[in-house]
Amino acid sequence: MRVLIHLSDLHFGRADPAIVQPLIDFIRTTKPNLVAVSGDLTQRARSQQFLEARKFLEAIPFPKIVVPGNHDVPLRNLFARLFRKFDRFRRYISDDLEPFYADDEIAVAGVNTARALTGKNGRISRQQLEKLRTRFANMPSHVKIVVTHHPFDLPPGVVGDRVVLRAESAMKTLAQIPVDMLLAGHFHDNFSALIVASGTAISTRGRGQPNSLNVIDIEALNISITQHRWDPNRAGFEPFSTERFVRMANGWTPA
Repeated sequence: MRVLIHLSDLHFGRADPAIVQPLIDFIRTTKPNLVAVSGDLTQRARSQQFLEARKFLEAIPFPKIVVPGNHDVPLRNLFARLFRKFDRFRRYISDDLEPFYADDEIAVAGVNTARALTGKNGRISRQQLEKLRTRFANMPSHVKIVVTHHPFDLPPGVVGDRVVLRAESAMKTLAQIPVDMLLAGHFHDNFSALIVASGTAISTRGRGQPNSLNVIDIEALNISITQHRWDPNRAGFEPFSTERFVRMANGWTPA
């Protein structure tokens, strides 16, 4: 069995300090095999915000997959946005923008979908898709997971075009591999399926949604995804809902 914690949209610079340490405590108590952070670590890609994000990540003593989001690219400095867009992410967080983790049961690939000229939208390239195909080759029994900031599909009830560009063609490649689960953020909303979005874990930019995270349990042909929401009265993250899936011959089905 493997346990993943999925966080997104931390937005240091707009983080609620009352939630940061309880979140660290929650992760330490849960003892996950892996923590996936799907982008937007900062509010405006400033050095101090990246330093705060690094301090947070260093307090988590477990393997991590961390990818950038559109807020991790400089906004107002046009030169930096075009030519040095990931310099601070590389300096303070990781030089690897597309990390990979694998053990005997799961294989998890981070993909950088943030771009300088796509605004809130992201993009995935043919080269990135081929890289995923190569990384997941010869792993037929692993549960294969991709972590991006921008989602490949819209949550129910969300209207707009903020999915990753090339999403339709990308989904065909991901189905061929096949990838079992897509983890993303960006919407600050939370819904659970095998396309899994996480709400913002600690940011005050909740857009009407509570701070939340996902705990994902993976055991053989079964996956459960539990959304935990911040309860200010208890000063902690409490289970809110759980969805369970079983892998059948034709793919993942609600249990």
